Amino acid sequence: MSADEQPDRRPRENRIIAEPATPDTCRRDYDAGAADRATSAKQQARAERRS
Repeated sequence: MSADEQPDRRPRENRIIAEPATPDTCRRDYDAGAADRATSAKQQARAERRS
């Protein structure tokens, strides 16, 4: 971006707000985070063993 160009500051649609919170969408979101939760639990257990 050159010095005379301005960044696009127009509001964008927020996917989290745009989607209805139904049991199916919540389940898919929860299932999609399974690997992240497992990694976090392993890191937490490792940190607790060190202290």
